[in-house]
This record gives sequence, structure tokens and C-alpha cells, in this order.
Amino acid sequence: MLHVNQVTASYDGRTTVLKDISLKLDRGQIVALIGANGAGKTTTMRVITGSLKPMSGQVSYDGKALTGLAAHQVVSYGIALVPEGRRVFPKLTIQENLEVGGYPLRRKRGAIKDNLEQVYQLFSILSERRGQRAETLSGGEQQMLALGRALMSNPSILLLDEPSLGVAPQLVRRIYDYIAQINEQGVSILLVEQNAKLALKVSNYTYVIQLGKIVLEGPSEMLRKDPRVEAAYLGTLKRRLTPDAGQVVAKDIE
Repeated sequence: MLHVNQVTASYDGRTTVLKDISLKLDRGQIVALIGANGAGKTTTMRVITGSLKPMSGQVSYDGKALTGLAAHQVVSYGIALVPEGRRVFPKLTIQENLEVGGYPLRRKRGAIKDNLEQVYQLFSILSERRGQRAETLSGGEQQMLALGRALMSNPSILLLDEPSLGVAPQLVRRIYDYIAQINEQGVSILLVEQNAKLALKVSNYTYVIQLGKIVLEGPSEMLRKDPRVEAAYLGTLKRRLTPDAGQVVAKDIE
């Protein structure tokens, strides 16, 4: 459904941030991209959404090339992003934020109204506060709003960039319950997440990115039991996956 093929990317044309990475998202899946801060996770999202043009490689959706398209054109293909830090419009109300998300459907009569009701059914707390400014919401509630805003465009693919970041621990599980519900409704999800434990639990397949390279991939259930992933991301030691004689191994970071 979504295919990132041998993409290399840079912000300044000199320093390479992504190095020949490839990944794919099949219909109905939740695919996770995990890695440490600065590994290249958000850059991958920017390439997919058209806000960063790759130096080489291609991004395609159902066989159609997305590389070179502007961000608003990518949205028209049914790909919606929930950005890191949520980026809701603080001075707008909940309803106004959601209506902005429905802008691509403005020519479809009744579509925005129908989608509003669907979002309010999923996030009842937003329905109760629809006239409240976004800036008054907690981090978890703003994340719900950002999810709802993305759903307003009827996406077939949802890109989630660090959905647990800045959310109180007691609300993180609730956010992930919503993510599972959205996927059950037929939306395929690419999930970028520093919380590897959560990402591995909710996803079907996982890619591990480090220093701009995919260093490990496989079914999430298998990677949860992989001692290299356990050492690098799930255990108490801070470690790094590094190639050694053709194998990917975990080594301590001093």
C-alpha cells in the first residue's frame, strides 16, 4: 500500500539524515518505526508527506509515485499525518480545529458534518467540549484532538509521529486504545514511537532505525523476544544496535 524504496535524504544537501532506507505498509497493518532520538524517524515521515524531498529513492502509494508531490497533494491520496507535538491550533475551538482537518472534503456536501459526528462518537470528551479552545486541553486531550483532526480527511493511511510524547502516563494507554480502534475501522497506520514497548505491542511489523539506517526488521511479536531489541530498547541498559561481521548486535553506549 505504502512503499518507501531506498530513500536517502538530507536537510542541507551535505549531511545525510536517511541512508538508503526501505520500508512498506500493507493494507490494514500497523507498522512501527522505532529508534532513539535523532535516528531519522521524523525525517522519514517528512519525506512520505512531501515536506522534505529525498536526494534519491522513491515513495509510492498503491503503485503511484508520491515523490516530488507537495504536502497537500499527498493528503489528497488519503494520507494524513498526526505530527510530533500535536500542533493543534491553540486559539481555535475543538470544533474549529476539526473543521480545518476536514478542509480537503470541503466540496463534498455533508462530508464534514458526517465526519464530525464520527469523530465525536470516537472521542466523546471532545464532543462535550466542542466550543472550548484547544489551548485549554491537557496533553492527552490535545493528542485526541490531533487524531480526530487527521481522521476528518477520511484517510486510508494514518501517520502517527510520537503519539505518547508529552502525554500523562495514565492517558497513554487510552490513546493507544483509540489507535487500535482506528485501525480496526480499516485505517492502515505507520507509527513512529520512542516508547518501543508500546509500539511493539500494538503493531504487526516493526522496523528499527538507527543513525538514518534500518538496522533490523521483522514481525513485532518476534522482535519483542529478540535479545538485541530487549537490550537496546526494552531493558534497563541504554544500548545501541551496531553491525558486526554482518550481524546486528547490541553494544553499550558509554
